[in-house]
Amino acid sequence: MIERHLREARSAAGEVPVRSAGERPLRLVVADDQDLVRSGFRLILSSYDGFSIVGEARDGEEAVELARRLVPDVVLMDIRMPHLNGIEATRAITGDPALADVRVLILTTFDIDEYVYDALAAGAGGFLLKDAEPDDIAAAVRVVAAGDALIQPSVMRRLVETFVRMRPAAGAGVAAGEGGSAFSALTEREREILVQVARGMTNDEIGAELFISSATVKTHLARIMAKLGAHDRAQLVVRAYEGGLVRPGER
Repeated sequence: MIERHLREARSAAGEVPVRSAGERPLRLVVADDQDLVRSGFRLILSSYDGFSIVGEARDGEEAVELARRLVPDVVLMDIRMPHLNGIEATRAITGDPALADVRVLILTTFDIDEYVYDALAAGAGGFLLKDAEPDDIAAAVRVVAAGDALIQPSVMRRLVETFVRMRPAAGAGVAAGEGGSAFSALTEREREILVQVARGMTNDEIGAELFISSATVKTHLARIMAKLGAHDRAQLVVRAYEGGLVRPGER
């Protein structure tokens, strides 16, 4: 499934970014409680140009400490870890203003893990299967480092819909409280764009629909993220569904 996610990400946002010669390598931290998994990711990523493993963490607390000390570009984060799980560690990293440029890529054993939704809601930029092919792992890290969601918007929408249906009370609570007040800060155009993002439309598609350029859409998205405190496009989709701006099944 990760191969399909990456193909769709490429079709939605163009080719996966490749760093040019002379550009500094992406600085990565790998967080997993299994030594073998950490070693495997180190070996895989070290074999590609443009990556530098600057730290390894055995649990969530170490991951947060390393992120604050090293300020990497991407943290590859396991979910199930001792002391502090990957979800709480992700929330601590994405909620720290000093780490605003640090992206989190969730590592999971399953295609749809019960905790993936919580991780995305906490600010993760996407998720990656631990048994993904090396080329897909490298591509996933580059996608997330570029600030894009690893999961293509339509895939993200289906994932969010699944978990919102499973947790209707949680979604209703946000809609009635924080979500509603946050959305009131958006202009009519910003709200319209957020709805289209949550429905799986790309920047080009939104621009064509609203008769504006993709660059203008991107500017609006930056403002929306700032107003909603969202870390990236993936979290915008989650906020839209949790806040009740878009309901499961709507198109």
